[in-house]
Amino acid sequence: MAWILLALAITSEVLATTALKLSNGFTHLGWSIAVAAGYITSFALLARVLKLQLDMGTAYAVWSGAGTAAIALIGAAFMGENLTPLKIGGILLIIGGVVLLNLAGGH
Repeated sequence: MAWILLALAITSEVLATTALKLSNGFTHLGWSIAVAAGYITSFALLARVLKLQLDMGTAYAVWSGAGTAAIALIGAAFMGENLTPLKIGGILLIIGGVVLLNLAGGH
């Protein structure tokens, strides 16, 4: 259950960050509301995950790492941002770090 909630927290955070870009500096009300709702939902779900069974370090690393990697890919795929070999390497390092944390025993 904790992993499902963590996946939902990551999804909410990624949606909020994407909406943040689309809000154009909070000048578009609808996207600004989506930012606030997404981040509130994400933090509430992350708090619930931490209350359940996952180690704080592991949960936060997965949440932030997966969110960072997803946003980099969304930026490249939909926002016209460049995805250079160096950025791809960074994303792979993030994924590798999350995998190593999970292998280290994060419940």
